[in-house]
Amino acid sequence: MEISKFKKINNYEWDIQKSGEMRVPGRIFASQKLIEEMDDKVFEQTSNVACLPGIQKASIAMADAHWGYGFPIGGVGAFDLEEGIVSVGGVGFDGGCGVRTIKTNLFLDEVKPKIKLLCDSLFNHVPVGLGIRGKIMLNNRQVNEVLTNGARWAVENNYGDQKDLQFLEDKGEISGAIPKNVSQIAIQREKNQIGTLGSGNHYLEIQYVDEIYDEKAAKIFGLEKNQIVASIHCGSRALGHQIGTDYLKVLAEASRKYKIPIREKELVCAPINSNEGQKYYSAMCCALNYAYANREVITHLTREIFDKIFPQNKLETLYEVSHNSAKIEEHFVDNKSNKKKKVLVHRKGATRAFGPGHNLIPKKYSAVGQPVIIGGSMGTESYILHGTNFAMKNCFGSSCHGAGRAMSRHAAKKIEQGSHLILELLKKGIYVRARSLSGVAEEAPEAYKDVNNVVNSMHDSGIALKVVKLKPIGNIKG
Repeated sequence: MEISKFKKINNYEWDIQKSGEMRVPGRIFASQKLIEEMDDKVFEQTSNVACLPGIQKASIAMADAHWGYGFPIGGVGAFDLEEGIVSVGGVGFDGGCGVRTIKTNLFLDEVKPKIKLLCDSLFNHVPVGLGIRGKIMLNNRQVNEVLTNGARWAVENNYGDQKDLQFLEDKGEISGAIPKNVSQIAIQREKNQIGTLGSGNHYLEIQYVDEIYDEKAAKIFGLEKNQIVASIHCGSRALGHQIGTDYLKVLAEASRKYKIPIREKELVCAPINSNEGQKYYSAMCCALNYAYANREVITHLTREIFDKIFPQNKLETLYEVSHNSAKIEEHFVDNKSNKKKKVLVHRKGATRAFGPGHNLIPKKYSAVGQPVIIGGSMGTESYILHGTNFAMKNCFGSSCHGAGRAMSRHAAKKIEQGSHLILELLKKGIYVRARSLSGVAEEAPEAYKDVNNVVNSMHDSGIALKVVKLKPIGNIKG
Protein backbone atom coordinates (compact mmCIF):
# COMPACT_ATOMS: atom_id res chain seq x y z
CA MET A 1 0.00 0.00 0.00
CA GLU A 2 1.31 3.46 -0.91
CA ILE A 3 2.53 5.28 2.20
CA SER A 4 1.77 8.57 0.45
CA LYS A 5 -1.93 7.92 1.06
CA PHE A 6 -1.42 8.62 4.75
CA LYS A 7 -0.60 11.57 6.95
CA LYS A 8 2.21 10.52 9.28
CA ILE A 9 1.49 11.34 12.94
CA ASN A 10 4.54 9.48 14.24
CA ASN A 11 6.46 6.31 13.37
CA TYR A 12 3.56 4.08 14.43
CA GLU A 13 0.47 6.19 13.83
CA TRP A 14 -0.85 7.05 10.36
CA ASP A 15 -4.01 8.95 9.47
CA ILE A 16 -6.33 8.66 6.50
CA GLN A 17 -7.59 12.21 6.28
CA LYS A 18 -11.32 12.88 6.08
CA SER A 19 -12.71 13.17 2.58
CA GLY A 20 -16.03 12.67 0.85
CA GLU A 21 -18.55 10.96 3.14
CA MET A 22 -16.06 10.19 5.93
CA ARG A 23 -17.36 11.41 9.29
CA VAL A 24 -14.05 10.84 11.08
CA PRO A 25 -10.48 10.17 9.93
CA GLY A 26 -9.06 6.68 9.55
CA ARG A 27 -6.13 5.73 11.74
CA ILE A 28 -3.69 2.81 11.50
CA PHE A 29 -1.27 1.88 14.26
CA ALA A 30 1.66 0.12 12.57
CA SER A 31 5.22 0.55 11.40
CA GLN A 32 5.83 1.96 7.93
CA LYS A 33 7.03 -1.46 6.75
CA LEU A 34 3.78 -3.13 7.82
CA ILE A 35 1.70 -0.34 6.24
CA GLU A 36 3.51 -0.80 2.94
CA GLU A 37 2.91 -4.56 3.08
CA MET A 38 -0.85 -4.20 3.66
CA ASP A 39 -3.28 -4.73 0.80
CA ASP A 40 -5.12 -1.69 -0.55
CA LYS A 41 -8.43 -3.02 0.79
CA VAL A 42 -7.30 -2.07 4.32
CA PHE A 43 -7.22 1.60 3.28
CA GLU A 44 -10.55 1.25 1.49
CA GLN A 45 -12.35 -0.61 4.27
CA THR A 46 -10.99 1.62 7.04
CA SER A 47 -12.25 4.61 5.05
CA ASN A 48 -15.64 2.97 4.48
CA VAL A 49 -16.13 2.32 8.20
CA ALA A 50 -15.37 6.01 8.82
CA CYS A 51 -18.54 6.84 6.85
CA LEU A 52 -20.92 4.94 9.14
CA PRO A 53 -23.44 6.90 11.26
CA GLY A 54 -22.45 7.72 14.83
CA ILE A 55 -18.80 6.66 14.57
CA GLN A 56 -16.60 8.28 17.21
CA LYS A 57 -13.07 9.70 17.05
CA ALA A 58 -11.65 7.54 14.23
CA SER A 59 -12.01 4.36 12.22
CA ILE A 60 -9.07 2.36 13.54
CA ALA A 61 -6.95 -0.49 12.16
CA MET A 62 -4.14 -2.33 13.92
CA ALA A 63 -0.73 -3.57 12.78
CA ASP A 64 -2.12 -6.99 11.79
CA ALA A 65 -4.84 -5.47 9.58
CA HIS A 66 -5.84 -7.19 6.34
CA TRP A 67 -8.86 -7.50 4.09
CA GLY A 68 -12.06 -8.70 5.76
CA TYR A 69 -15.82 -8.63 5.26
CA GLY A 70 -16.92 -5.02 5.70
CA PHE A 71 -14.50 -4.01 8.45
CA PRO A 72 -10.85 -4.89 7.90
CA ILE A 73 -9.67 -7.72 10.14
CA GLY A 74 -7.78 -5.82 12.81
CA GLY A 75 -10.42 -3.09 12.70
CA VAL A 76 -11.95 -1.15 15.60
CA GLY A 77 -14.95 1.17 15.47
CA ALA A 78 -16.84 2.78 18.37
CA PHE A 79 -20.35 4.13 17.89
CA ASP A 80 -22.61 6.54 19.78
CA LEU A 81 -25.47 4.63 21.43
CA GLU A 82 -28.12 7.05 20.17
CA GLU A 83 -26.95 7.84 16.64
CA GLY A 84 -24.68 4.87 15.93
CA ILE A 85 -25.07 1.49 14.30
CA VAL A 86 -24.33 -2.19 14.93
CA SER A 87 -22.87 -4.32 12.14
CA VAL A 88 -22.20 -8.02 11.53
CA GLY A 89 -19.19 -6.91 9.48
CA GLY A 90 -17.76 -5.21 12.57
CA VAL A 91 -17.90 -8.43 14.59
CA GLY A 92 -17.33 -11.21 12.08
CA PHE A 93 -19.00 -14.55 11.52
CA ASP A 94 -17.26 -16.27 14.45
CA GLY A 95 -18.69 -14.12 17.21
CA GLY A 96 -16.75 -14.47 20.44
CA CYS A 97 -13.70 -16.06 18.83
CA GLY A 98 -10.78 -15.57 21.19
CA VAL A 99 -7.81 -17.03 23.03
CA ARG A 100 -7.40 -18.41 26.53
CA THR A 101 -3.94 -19.01 27.95
CA ILE A 102 -3.57 -21.48 30.82
CA LYS A 103 -0.56 -21.52 33.13
CA THR A 104 0.95 -24.75 34.46
CA ASN A 105 3.46 -25.40 37.23
CA LEU A 106 5.47 -27.51 34.79
CA PHE A 107 8.66 -26.58 32.96
CA LEU A 108 10.16 -27.31 29.57
CA ASP A 109 12.53 -30.07 30.71
CA GLU A 110 9.58 -31.98 32.26
CA VAL A 111 7.19 -31.71 29.32
CA LYS A 112 9.43 -31.82 26.24
CA PRO A 113 10.24 -35.56 26.60
CA LYS A 114 6.50 -36.33 26.78
CA ILE A 115 5.24 -33.87 24.17
CA LYS A 116 4.22 -36.59 21.68
CA LEU A 117 2.21 -38.44 24.33
CA LEU A 118 0.66 -35.17 25.52
CA CYS A 119 -0.35 -33.98 22.03
CA ASP A 120 -1.62 -37.38 20.93
CA SER A 121 -3.71 -37.64 24.09
CA LEU A 122 -5.12 -34.12 23.69
CA PHE A 123 -5.88 -34.78 20.02
CA ASN A 124 -7.85 -37.90 20.96
CA HIS A 125 -9.66 -36.24 23.87
CA VAL A 126 -10.49 -32.76 22.55
CA PRO A 127 -12.72 -32.99 19.44
CA VAL A 128 -11.06 -31.11 16.54
CA GLY A 129 -11.90 -30.58 12.88
CA LEU A 130 -14.50 -29.14 10.54
CA GLY A 131 -18.03 -29.98 11.68
CA ILE A 132 -16.73 -32.20 14.48
CA ARG A 133 -19.15 -33.23 17.23
CA GLY A 134 -18.39 -33.45 20.94
CA LYS A 135 -19.69 -35.77 23.63
CA ILE A 136 -21.90 -33.19 25.36
CA MET A 137 -25.45 -33.42 24.08
CA LEU A 138 -27.70 -30.46 24.91
CA ASN A 139 -31.45 -30.16 24.65
CA ASN A 140 -33.02 -26.80 23.69
CA ARG A 141 -33.36 -25.72 27.31
CA GLN A 142 -29.69 -26.42 27.98
CA VAL A 143 -28.62 -24.61 24.80
CA ASN A 144 -30.55 -21.55 26.00
CA GLU A 145 -28.75 -21.78 29.35
CA VAL A 146 -25.36 -21.82 27.57
CA LEU A 147 -26.35 -18.85 25.41
CA THR A 148 -27.40 -16.89 28.50
CA ASN A 149 -24.84 -17.95 31.11
CA GLY A 150 -21.67 -18.60 29.10
CA ALA A 151 -18.73 -20.11 30.96
CA ARG A 152 -20.73 -20.13 34.21
CA TRP A 153 -22.94 -22.83 32.66
CA ALA A 154 -19.86 -25.01 32.11
CA VAL A 155 -18.67 -24.53 35.68
CA GLU A 156 -22.10 -25.23 37.18
CA ASN A 157 -22.35 -28.42 35.13
CA ASN A 158 -18.95 -29.75 36.21
CA TYR A 159 -17.12 -28.89 32.99
CA GLY A 160 -15.00 -26.15 34.49
CA ASP A 161 -13.46 -24.51 37.55
CA GLN A 162 -15.07 -21.61 39.43
CA LYS A 163 -11.63 -20.01 39.84
CA ASP A 164 -11.36 -19.57 36.06
CA LEU A 165 -14.24 -17.11 35.83
CA GLN A 166 -12.50 -14.15 37.44
CA PHE A 167 -9.77 -14.36 34.77
CA LEU A 168 -12.08 -14.34 31.75
CA GLU A 169 -13.14 -11.27 29.81
CA ASP A 170 -16.65 -10.37 31.08
CA LYS A 171 -16.01 -13.14 33.64
CA GLY A 172 -17.13 -15.44 30.86
CA GLU A 173 -20.72 -14.17 30.76
CA ILE A 174 -21.91 -11.11 28.84
CA SER A 175 -25.31 -9.63 29.65
CA GLY A 176 -27.84 -8.79 26.97
CA ALA A 177 -28.12 -12.26 25.43
CA ILE A 178 -31.66 -13.22 24.34
CA PRO A 179 -31.80 -16.81 23.00
CA LYS A 180 -35.18 -16.36 21.29
CA ASN A 181 -33.41 -14.06 18.81
CA VAL A 182 -31.20 -16.95 17.68
CA SER A 183 -32.73 -18.92 14.80
CA GLN A 184 -33.66 -22.58 15.05
CA ILE A 185 -31.24 -23.24 12.18
CA ALA A 186 -28.42 -21.90 14.37
CA ILE A 187 -29.62 -24.00 17.31
CA GLN A 188 -29.66 -27.12 15.11
CA ARG A 189 -26.16 -26.37 13.82
CA GLU A 190 -24.95 -26.28 17.45
CA LYS A 191 -25.63 -30.02 17.68
CA ASN A 192 -23.00 -31.43 20.07
CA GLN A 193 -20.39 -28.75 19.28
CA ILE A 194 -19.82 -27.43 22.80
CA GLY A 195 -16.28 -28.33 23.84
CA THR A 196 -14.95 -28.68 20.27
CA LEU A 197 -12.01 -26.86 18.73
CA GLY A 198 -13.11 -26.63 15.11
CA SER A 199 -10.82 -26.01 12.14
CA GLY A 200 -9.16 -23.18 10.20
CA ASN A 201 -6.77 -21.11 12.31
CA HIS A 202 -8.09 -22.53 15.58
CA TYR A 203 -5.65 -24.44 17.74
CA LEU A 204 -4.68 -25.84 21.11
CA GLU A 205 -0.98 -25.13 21.48
CA ILE A 206 1.54 -26.19 24.12
CA GLN A 207 4.08 -23.40 24.62
CA TYR A 208 6.87 -22.34 26.95
CA VAL A 209 8.04 -18.94 28.17
CA ASP A 210 11.10 -18.27 26.04
CA GLU A 211 11.90 -14.68 26.97
CA ILE A 212 10.80 -12.23 29.67
CA TYR A 213 10.75 -8.52 28.82
CA ASP A 214 9.05 -7.11 31.93
CA GLU A 215 9.98 -8.91 35.15
CA LYS A 216 7.43 -7.04 37.27
CA ALA A 217 4.52 -7.72 34.95
CA ALA A 218 5.59 -11.35 34.43
CA LYS A 219 5.64 -11.89 38.19
CA ILE A 220 2.16 -10.39 38.56
CA PHE A 221 0.92 -12.63 35.74
CA GLY A 222 2.63 -15.64 37.37
CA LEU A 223 4.98 -16.39 34.47
CA GLU A 224 8.56 -17.71 34.68
CA LYS A 225 11.31 -18.60 32.23
CA ASN A 226 10.72 -22.01 30.56
CA GLN A 227 7.31 -22.39 32.22
CA ILE A 228 4.79 -24.41 30.20
CA VAL A 229 1.49 -22.82 29.18
CA ALA A 230 -1.33 -23.95 26.91
CA SER A 231 -3.28 -21.60 24.63
CA ILE A 232 -6.75 -22.34 23.24
CA HIS A 233 -7.95 -20.42 20.18
CA CYS A 234 -11.54 -21.02 19.08
CA GLY A 235 -14.99 -19.42 19.01
CA SER A 236 -18.72 -20.04 18.75
CA ARG A 237 -18.51 -22.74 16.08
CA ALA A 238 -21.37 -23.32 13.60
CA LEU A 239 -23.92 -21.64 15.88
CA GLY A 240 -22.02 -18.34 15.77
CA HIS A 241 -21.49 -18.55 12.02
CA GLN A 242 -25.20 -19.08 11.46
CA ILE A 243 -26.05 -16.08 13.64
CA GLY A 244 -23.80 -13.95 11.44
CA THR A 245 -25.32 -15.38 8.27
CA ASP A 246 -28.89 -14.86 9.49
CA TYR A 247 -28.39 -11.27 10.57
CA LEU A 248 -26.39 -10.23 7.53
CA LYS A 249 -29.70 -10.56 5.67
CA VAL A 250 -31.68 -8.81 8.42
CA LEU A 251 -29.26 -5.87 8.53
CA ALA A 252 -29.19 -5.60 4.73
CA GLU A 253 -32.94 -4.94 4.82
CA ALA A 254 -32.49 -2.58 7.79
CA SER A 255 -29.89 -0.53 5.91
CA ARG A 256 -32.43 0.09 3.17
CA LYS A 257 -35.26 0.69 5.63
CA TYR A 258 -33.32 3.34 7.60
CA LYS A 259 -31.67 4.76 4.45
CA ILE A 260 -28.12 4.15 5.67
CA PRO A 261 -25.65 4.61 2.77
CA ILE A 262 -23.53 1.46 2.43
CA ARG A 263 -20.25 1.55 0.51
CA GLU A 264 -19.65 -2.23 0.73
CA LYS A 265 -22.34 -4.90 0.98
CA GLU A 266 -20.81 -6.59 4.05
CA LEU A 267 -21.03 -3.25 5.93
CA VAL A 268 -24.82 -3.50 6.17
CA CYS A 269 -25.99 -2.36 9.59
CA ALA A 270 -28.89 -1.09 11.66
CA PRO A 271 -29.26 1.70 14.21
CA ILE A 272 -28.28 0.35 17.63
CA ASN A 273 -31.64 1.32 19.10
CA SER A 274 -33.72 -0.12 16.26
CA ASN A 275 -35.61 -3.39 16.59
CA GLU A 276 -33.26 -5.04 14.08
CA GLY A 277 -30.17 -3.66 15.79
CA GLN A 278 -31.28 -4.81 19.24
CA LYS A 279 -32.12 -8.30 17.95
CA TYR A 280 -28.73 -8.71 16.32
CA TYR A 281 -26.90 -7.38 19.37
CA SER A 282 -28.72 -9.83 21.66
CA ALA A 283 -28.04 -12.77 19.31
CA MET A 284 -24.38 -11.74 19.01
CA CYS A 285 -24.15 -11.77 22.83
CA CYS A 286 -25.47 -15.35 22.70
CA ALA A 287 -22.59 -16.25 20.35
CA LEU A 288 -20.10 -14.67 22.75
CA ASN A 289 -21.50 -16.66 25.66
CA TYR A 290 -21.35 -19.86 23.63
CA ALA A 291 -17.69 -19.16 22.84
CA TYR A 292 -16.90 -18.53 26.53
CA ALA A 293 -18.55 -21.83 27.47
CA ASN A 294 -16.80 -23.65 24.64
CA ARG A 295 -13.32 -22.59 25.79
CA GLU A 296 -14.18 -23.43 29.40
CA VAL A 297 -15.16 -26.99 28.42
CA ILE A 298 -12.00 -27.37 26.31
CA THR A 299 -9.99 -26.16 29.31
CA HIS A 300 -11.70 -28.86 31.40
CA LEU A 301 -10.78 -31.54 28.82
CA THR A 302 -7.21 -30.25 28.70
CA ARG A 303 -6.94 -30.48 32.48
CA GLU A 304 -8.09 -34.11 32.37
CA ILE A 305 -5.23 -35.05 30.04
CA PHE A 306 -2.60 -33.09 31.98
CA ASP A 307 -3.81 -34.76 35.18
CA LYS A 308 -3.21 -38.22 33.67
CA ILE A 309 0.25 -37.50 32.27
CA PHE A 310 1.52 -35.07 34.93
CA PRO A 311 -0.29 -35.96 38.20
CA GLN A 312 1.42 -33.15 40.14
CA ASN A 313 0.44 -30.48 37.62
CA LYS A 314 -1.62 -27.40 38.42
CA LEU A 315 -3.44 -25.61 35.61
CA GLU A 316 -4.70 -22.06 36.21
CA THR A 317 -6.21 -19.65 33.70
CA LEU A 318 -3.94 -16.67 33.06
CA TYR A 319 -6.58 -14.80 31.06
CA GLU A 320 -8.99 -15.06 28.15
CA VAL A 321 -9.67 -12.41 25.52
CA SER A 322 -12.22 -12.14 22.73
CA HIS A 323 -11.29 -10.69 19.37
CA ASN A 324 -14.61 -10.74 17.47
CA SER A 325 -17.19 -8.73 19.40
CA ALA A 326 -19.30 -5.61 19.88
CA LYS A 327 -19.49 -4.42 23.50
CA ILE A 328 -20.92 -1.43 25.33
CA GLU A 329 -18.04 0.28 27.12
CA GLU A 330 -17.09 3.67 28.55
CA HIS A 331 -14.30 5.52 26.76
CA PHE A 332 -12.80 8.94 26.12
CA VAL A 333 -14.01 10.01 22.69
CA ASP A 334 -12.62 13.54 22.83
CA ASN A 335 -9.00 14.05 23.85
CA LYS A 336 -9.87 17.57 24.98
CA SER A 337 -12.36 16.28 27.54
CA ASN A 338 -11.83 14.10 30.61
CA LYS A 339 -15.41 12.88 30.42
CA LYS A 340 -16.10 9.30 29.37
CA LYS A 341 -18.97 8.27 27.14
CA LYS A 342 -20.79 4.97 26.64
CA VAL A 343 -20.18 3.62 23.14
CA LEU A 344 -20.61 0.33 21.29
CA VAL A 345 -17.09 -0.83 20.42
CA HIS A 346 -16.78 -3.23 17.48
CA ARG A 347 -13.56 -5.24 17.45
CA LYS A 348 -13.05 -7.38 14.37
CA GLY A 349 -9.84 -9.35 14.76
CA ALA A 350 -8.83 -6.97 17.54
CA THR A 351 -8.71 -7.44 21.29
CA ARG A 352 -9.13 -5.34 24.40
CA ALA A 353 -5.97 -3.85 25.88
CA PHE A 354 -7.36 -2.22 29.02
CA GLY A 355 -4.82 -0.32 31.09
CA PRO A 356 -3.83 -0.31 34.77
CA GLY A 357 -6.59 0.24 37.30
CA HIS A 358 -9.48 -0.52 34.95
CA ASN A 359 -12.48 -1.90 36.83
CA LEU A 360 -13.15 -4.61 34.22
CA ILE A 361 -9.86 -6.45 34.66
CA PRO A 362 -8.95 -8.81 37.52
CA LYS A 363 -7.77 -7.04 40.67
CA LYS A 364 -4.68 -9.23 40.62
CA TYR A 365 -3.59 -7.49 37.39
CA SER A 366 -4.75 -3.98 38.27
CA ALA A 367 -1.27 -2.56 38.83
CA VAL A 368 -0.01 -3.50 35.37
CA GLY A 369 -3.09 -3.76 33.13
CA GLN A 370 -4.93 -6.51 31.32
CA PRO A 371 -3.00 -9.42 29.79
CA VAL A 372 -3.12 -9.07 26.00
CA ILE A 373 -2.71 -12.41 24.23
CA ILE A 374 -1.24 -12.21 20.72
CA GLY A 375 -1.10 -15.51 18.85
CA GLY A 376 1.45 -16.11 16.14
CA SER A 377 1.06 -18.40 13.16
CA MET A 378 1.61 -22.14 13.47
CA GLY A 379 5.22 -22.80 14.41
CA THR A 380 6.09 -19.21 15.32
CA GLU A 381 6.22 -17.20 18.52
CA SER A 382 3.22 -15.89 20.44
CA TYR A 383 3.26 -13.09 23.01
CA ILE A 384 1.71 -11.93 26.24
CA LEU A 385 1.58 -8.14 26.53
CA HIS A 386 -0.24 -5.82 28.91
CA GLY A 387 -2.69 -3.02 28.21
CA THR A 388 -1.88 0.65 28.72
CA ASN A 389 -3.48 3.99 29.43
CA PHE A 390 -2.28 5.10 26.00
CA ALA A 391 -4.57 2.50 24.43
CA MET A 392 -7.45 3.68 26.62
CA LYS A 393 -7.06 7.26 25.41
CA ASN A 394 -6.22 6.66 21.76
CA CYS A 395 -7.86 3.48 20.45
CA PHE A 396 -10.70 2.54 22.80
CA GLY A 397 -8.49 0.23 24.85
CA SER A 398 -7.76 -2.00 21.86
CA SER A 399 -4.82 -3.90 20.39
CA CYS A 400 -4.08 -6.27 17.53
CA HIS A 401 -5.00 -9.94 18.02
CA GLY A 402 -2.43 -11.93 16.06
CA ALA A 403 0.06 -11.94 13.23
CA GLY A 404 -2.52 -11.24 10.51
CA ARG A 405 -2.74 -13.08 7.22
CA ALA A 406 -0.39 -12.08 4.41
CA MET A 407 -1.99 -14.38 1.81
CA SER A 408 -5.27 -16.20 1.33
CA ARG A 409 -5.82 -19.80 2.38
CA HIS A 410 -6.10 -20.77 -1.29
CA ALA A 411 -2.74 -19.14 -2.07
CA ALA A 412 -1.11 -20.79 0.96
CA LYS A 413 -2.10 -24.26 -0.25
CA LYS A 414 -0.36 -23.54 -3.55
CA ILE A 415 3.01 -22.98 -1.88
CA GLU A 416 2.92 -25.56 0.92
CA GLN A 417 1.90 -29.17 1.54
CA GLY A 418 0.53 -30.08 4.95
CA SER A 419 2.59 -33.28 5.29
CA HIS A 420 5.82 -31.45 4.39
CA LEU A 421 5.08 -28.64 6.85
CA ILE A 422 4.44 -31.09 9.70
CA LEU A 423 7.84 -32.72 9.07
CA GLU A 424 9.59 -29.35 8.89
CA LEU A 425 8.04 -28.24 12.18
CA LEU A 426 9.05 -31.52 13.81
CA LYS A 427 12.66 -30.83 12.84
CA LYS A 428 12.32 -27.55 14.73
CA GLY A 429 11.07 -29.35 17.83
CA ILE A 430 7.33 -28.69 17.29
CA TYR A 431 5.06 -31.75 17.23
CA VAL A 432 1.82 -31.23 15.30
CA ARG A 433 -1.37 -33.33 15.29
CA ALA A 434 -3.99 -32.29 12.77
CA ARG A 435 -7.26 -33.62 11.39
CA SER A 436 -6.68 -32.15 7.92
CA LEU A 437 -3.41 -31.83 6.00
CA SER A 438 -5.07 -29.27 3.76
CA GLY A 439 -5.94 -27.24 6.85
CA VAL A 440 -2.31 -27.37 7.97
CA ALA A 441 -1.14 -26.01 4.61
CA GLU A 442 -3.61 -23.11 4.89
CA GLU A 443 -1.95 -22.11 8.16
CA ALA A 444 1.66 -22.21 6.96
CA PRO A 445 3.82 -19.57 8.66
CA GLU A 446 4.50 -18.00 5.24
CA ALA A 447 0.78 -17.21 4.97
CA TYR A 448 1.06 -14.75 7.87
CA LYS A 449 2.87 -11.54 8.64
CA ASP A 450 5.87 -11.67 10.94
CA VAL A 451 4.30 -11.65 14.41
CA ASN A 452 7.47 -10.11 15.85
CA ASN A 453 7.05 -7.03 13.63
CA VAL A 454 3.35 -6.78 14.51
CA VAL A 455 3.96 -7.05 18.25
CA ASN A 456 6.85 -4.59 18.13
CA SER A 457 4.50 -2.07 16.50
CA MET A 458 2.06 -2.46 19.38
CA HIS A 459 4.89 -2.17 21.93
CA ASP A 460 6.70 0.75 20.32
CA SER A 461 3.45 2.65 19.74
CA GLY A 462 2.58 2.30 23.44
CA ILE A 463 -0.69 0.45 22.84
CA ALA A 464 0.35 -2.79 24.57
CA LEU A 465 3.72 -3.53 26.12
CA LYS A 466 5.62 -6.81 25.86
CA VAL A 467 5.73 -9.05 28.93
CA VAL A 468 6.86 -12.47 27.64
CA LYS A 469 7.50 -14.33 24.40
CA LEU A 470 6.06 -17.85 24.08
CA LYS A 471 7.43 -20.56 21.79
CA PRO A 472 5.49 -23.69 20.75
CA ILE A 473 6.49 -27.31 21.27
CA GLY A 474 3.18 -28.93 20.37
CA ASN A 475 0.15 -27.96 18.31
CA ILE A 476 -3.32 -29.51 17.93
CA LYS A 477 -5.29 -28.44 14.82
CA GLY A 478 -8.49 -29.33 13.01
